Amino acid sequence: MMWYWTNGGAHWWAWLFSGVGMIVFWALVIWLIASLVRRSGNGRPSAPGPDAETPEAILQRRFAAGEIDAEEYRHRLDVLRGVTTGVG
Repeated sequence: MMWYWTNGGAHWWAWLFSGVGMIVFWALVIWLIASLVRRSGNGRPSAPGPDAETPEAILQRRFAAGEIDAEEYRHRLDVLRGVTTGVG
């Protein structure tokens, strides 16, 4: 019994079912891969390693390279350390 064949070809609903099935299959595959990637990272950015520069070290490097002057260096260092200057 070949109830879905008409004149050597499939009915329109067979083509529709095949197309929709293929789209659903690939959507599930992509969703699965995305879920595994998200779960492996646990959704959080990784913590800085032991080789990561501290904010003060970055500031010192910028001052040494001449990117900032002494006044800006002292001001930013005070801000990092939480020192209030009493200006105002």
